[in-house]
Amino acid sequence: MRRTKEEAEKTRIAILEAAERLFLDKGVAHTSLDQIARDAGVTRGAVYWHFQNKAHLVNEMLNQVRLPPEQLAERMQDCDPHQPLTALRDMCIEVMQSIGMNPQKCRIFTILLHRCEFTEELREAEERHNAFISEFIRLSEQVVQRAEAYLRPGITPRQAVISIHALIVGLMTDWTRDPSLFDPVVDAPVIIDTVFRGLLKEWPYP
Repeated sequence: MRRTKEEAEKTRIAILEAAERLFLDKGVAHTSLDQIARDAGVTRGAVYWHFQNKAHLVNEMLNQVRLPPEQLAERMQDCDPHQPLTALRDMCIEVMQSIGMNPQKCRIFTILLHRCEFTEELREAEERHNAFISEFIRLSEQVVQRAEAYLRPGITPRQAVISIHALIVGLMTDWTRDPSLFDPVVDAPVIIDTVFRGLLKEWPYP
């Protein structure tokens, strides 16, 4: 039984890796499950054994690089009220640096941002992705609301969170499009701190 489970997991991983290669090369919309099966060296039936459809496969691929909602919520709760948004700031930097240092994350985010057209076939994956973004914004806003007194006058918690989210999405989109633009390991902390410093009355980082 254990060997069967191990073999099944190896097959699942092979399918995900094949999908990643083909999505990056051809785009999600132009890659079929048959092509993925052939590239992975498995049958079409094996693909459907592990994944209900292409949308399910895309969602599972994205789950490899994003935090589960429970872990995301736990990270958000770590924010020290005396240093507002520190946990959120650290997580933003961690995301950008990990993309620069982790080739798989780089490939998957490149697929999401540049090779994925959310067609009708991918409606389920699109809905789950949008739900993840909405949850991130909701949790982030809760953190900022607890530290609202630290915001500069005229900035609401929702405005602050949308600014932060737009910054990260923009950085990810630009860097995966052209990695020569900046170094995510060296430059991301400086860029991210600049935005946080503009949102808050005081910022604990030099």
